[in-house]
Amino acid sequence: MRYINCIVLAFLFALAPLSAQDFGFGNDGGDNASGGKPVNVTVGGEVSASLLGYIDDFSKGRDHIDFGEIFSGKLNFSAETPFADGVINLKIQTTEQPVSVDEAYVRAYFGALEIEGGLRKLTWGKADSFGPLDVINPLDYSELTDLSDPMNLKIARPLIHASIRIGSFSKLEGVFVPTFEPLRYAAEGRWVPAQMAELNKLSTLVDNLPEGLLPPELLADFKVDINQPDTSKLEYFQAGARFTTTIGPADFGLQYYFGRLTRPVPTYTFTMPPDKISAAINFDYNTYHQIGIDWAQALLGFNIRAEFAANITRDLSGEDPSIYNPALLWSFGFDRDLFLGLNLNVQCNESIRLMHNKIKNDKLSFGIPLELDLPPLDIEAGTDKTSTQIIAVLSRKFFRDELELRFASIWEIEAKDYLLMPAVILTKDTVSVEFSGGIFGGKKEGQFGQYHNNNFVKVSLTYSF
Repeated sequence: MRYINCIVLAFLFALAPLSAQDFGFGNDGGDNASGGKPVNVTVGGEVSASLLGYIDDFSKGRDHIDFGEIFSGKLNFSAETPFADGVINLKIQTTEQPVSVDEAYVRAYFGALEIEGGLRKLTWGKADSFGPLDVINPLDYSELTDLSDPMNLKIARPLIHASIRIGSFSKLEGVFVPTFEPLRYAAEGRWVPAQMAELNKLSTLVDNLPEGLLPPELLADFKVDINQPDTSKLEYFQAGARFTTTIGPADFGLQYYFGRLTRPVPTYTFTMPPDKISAAINFDYNTYHQIGIDWAQALLGFNIRAEFAANITRDLSGEDPSIYNPALLWSFGFDRDLFLGLNLNVQCNESIRLMHNKIKNDKLSFGIPLELDLPPLDIEAGTDKTSTQIIAVLSRKFFRDELELRFASIWEIEAKDYLLMPAVILTKDTVSVEFSGGIFGGKKEGQFGQYHNNNFVKVSLTYSF
């Protein structure tokens, strides 16, 4: 926390010498920090008050209703010259960590070359949301009450990013990320994924042992250790390159990325030392290479976007139970204005696992008889060969765009589950009032169906400045 305070104070002290007439202009007769060049300083952000209630709690009575943290806010600071700019974006909430850094980076311009470094959210690929080529920043799924903007879900990563313009229509980019962070899920509360229950079955291992199988002294102080790797080491670095260009009416992209899959790989150990039994769940993250292409074009009134990628892991035979199989991924989407002022945005994402027939459904075993349904040995056992997701947003604006009706949905085809998100948004200048909700349904084994008890309604008042 003190590091965040130091960053903010240093930034404010840097702004202090600028009087109102200097704000955005160089001094008439003297030098400033940019060598006499104009300095443009911007401070913005938003403040928001909201009430979030879960429908399941309403039926239990007032003593079960908790509207959560009512206040939240953002503060965005930027300072810009013709040769460089710096950005600090902060999140503010009434929690144990009231201020957190959303992004903080500096960027320098050397003609056609741009170099930036810091905590950054980058978007690669052409897809509107959750495209297969957008691999640099992991996503935060610890609470699924605001999926309207994928940038809100992205976790900023420390990185160095460089890009160079080639002619008028082409660009070459490179990125280096020295550390790794996986997808983020809730560790407790109502948003804990159901998949964690599979791993927690090991904690009941002793209770399910046949009576008399082992002496009681071996079972003393039994617990399951959960071991996470230290992903802050250079061993977990990631890097990639991307080339984009425009040919006629179409935009094209080609990229390569070396990184780690953000979904964990659990392995299990069970030992019987002389004094007691011990068990552990060990997590790690597979390395992979990605090669991908993308395309975007306005065609016959449709704004079309498409991506295709191949994720190549080390399990080229498909038989290693601790490594995800290689996969092909694609995305296709479009948006179009329809009749009566309606706008439709649709995107389909799919992942196709290769060597799916090599996956075995053998159950995890510790060599002793257990009356317990343990997880499968192969991390992909029991899952479908394909995973298809359709995202659709239908919206209509009224009264000079001051009132918007929006209906968004996410459907998982193989898992047969969904999330529906209706919203009514009233905007007047810099103030907006939003009434929204979320309905989770379908099979309880699905990514969204598992949260069928988390249907919610939300009302928020936001002022942007």
